[in-house]
Amino acid sequence: MRSEAPSTSGQHVLHGIGVSAGTVHGPVSIVGTAIGVDSSEAPSHDPEGDSATVQLAMQRVAEQLRARAERSSGNAKDVLSATAQLASDRGLLKTVTGHLRNGEGITSAVHNAVGEYAEKLQRLGGYMAERVADLHDVRDRVICELRGEDAPGVPELSEPSILVAKDLAPAETATLDPAIVLGIITEEGGPTSHTAILAAQLGIPAAVKVSGIVQAAHTSDELALDGGAGMVLVDPSATEITELGERSARRTVLLSGSHGQGLTKDGRHIALLANIGSAADATKAAALDLEGSGLFRTEFMFLDRQDAPSVEEQTDTYTRVIESFGNRRVVVRTLDAGADKPLAFTQMPEEENPALGIRGLRLGMRKQELLDTQLEALSRAYRATHGDLWVMAPMVADVDEAHYFAQKVRALGLPKVGVMIEVPAAALRASRVLREVDFASIGTNDLAQYTMAADRLNGELAGLLSPWQPAVLEMISFACKGGATTHSHIGVCGEAGGDPLLALVLVGLGVTSLSMAPKKVAAVRASLAMHDCSRCQEMAQAALDSSTAAQARDAVISMADPAVRDLL
Repeated sequence: MRSEAPSTSGQHVLHGIGVSAGTVHGPVSIVGTAIGVDSSEAPSHDPEGDSATVQLAMQRVAEQLRARAERSSGNAKDVLSATAQLASDRGLLKTVTGHLRNGEGITSAVHNAVGEYAEKLQRLGGYMAERVADLHDVRDRVICELRGEDAPGVPELSEPSILVAKDLAPAETATLDPAIVLGIITEEGGPTSHTAILAAQLGIPAAVKVSGIVQAAHTSDELALDGGAGMVLVDPSATEITELGERSARRTVLLSGSHGQGLTKDGRHIALLANIGSAADATKAAALDLEGSGLFRTEFMFLDRQDAPSVEEQTDTYTRVIESFGNRRVVVRTLDAGADKPLAFTQMPEEENPALGIRGLRLGMRKQELLDTQLEALSRAYRATHGDLWVMAPMVADVDEAHYFAQKVRALGLPKVGVMIEVPAAALRASRVLREVDFASIGTNDLAQYTMAADRLNGELAGLLSPWQPAVLEMISFACKGGATTHSHIGVCGEAGGDPLLALVLVGLGVTSLSMAPKKVAAVRASLAMHDCSRCQEMAQAALDSSTAAQARDAVISMADPAVRDLL
């Protein structure tokens, strides 16, 4: 049996969370850290003048980020544009000015003001907490502007290298060149962060939460990375490098034979779809060998703006997305925003626990004009294209919410209506919820968060948030049983869908489609082709019978075709 990774022991093996599969080795390049506050600076004696200086520095940073956004596309462009928006934030400048008036030095005022902002975002949770890394990136760039120093970040690479950083700002990750960046390893970050998602979309092997990697990188010449297992070898031996190389070669062969529909060994069709966030993403994904989009995140059209997008603007975007995929499936998630992704134009009050507050469909039920406008735009796009359009609502908890949404969608003549299953209540009562709609899609990230009562952005709780947790798998099983009872399609659109090993368990539980980062489709398709449905069901039961996430994964990998290990 092939080993899942090189056989190693000792201090030169570090472990973290694998977020983008692939095996690489090469020289180390350490991402520069910020120079920080000028410890010798004097207190501000001219707060208004210093505020104007900070404003100019923020404007220059915003312009630099917008210029990089113009040279990018898809999610990279969205992330860079959103970070530029942070650098232009008037509220942030106002907070800086307040610190200057209190007599703080100019760089101290920037640092402390961003600290206040970051604390607020952390409290909000969800999407806004994910943006703390972006905010810190803005802080560091502005301070460098004020001190006349080069911005921190990825150094100029003279040869293909593995990047090591305490954390890597999404604005930096978005513009990395996979031809010269062999891999990414960070000491902080989480599996659902912007940086992790972008790395997977770029196809760059990556691991996060690798404790001790920065210190190790300073004293090593070379690293080897297994981005699927989250394992790092510091100064690997020739034997270990050879084993990694052989594993990479086997993976290449497996992927080269992966094409067409997603099919199990005995011919059961499992639709393999792409997660997208923009029309540009749709164009890129539609050019790949996949079966459509299982998740179009529409919220990126709404964030970081003062007014909601018009029905015409939304219609144009939805039309372009549907046209990109032709007659292939496009599943659109309506606005997933609220207290965790605040929108300036909704004027919703701040909540103490936004993850459990007015978000997703709950917001649409209170701000009906937002939902009505979005559904009208989707209806117009459907009438213009007659594509295979499916529309689903996020954060549905009970039958009443499912019924409310289904009535609205069907009144506009849209062909398929569904719900996201992210709340345990919806999973437990799936057979009743699904009587109101045509399909459901399981959001494994939020379902894990709510099942395990663990903030998905808290890296220290990553173990609890694993989709391998038997309790999370049991929730998925409840949802799939509900789908079987009502003869409804059940998909998965969380990050779990892109794991070639976990995909087998999901199929065994009854899932009928998997949506993921486009770069992950080939590996999942190859994995499915090695196993028949009965074997997938046996693996699913073994995972459910396990006591821990680690035991569940170990049980499944021991039952899987050994070749699957080369895909992880």
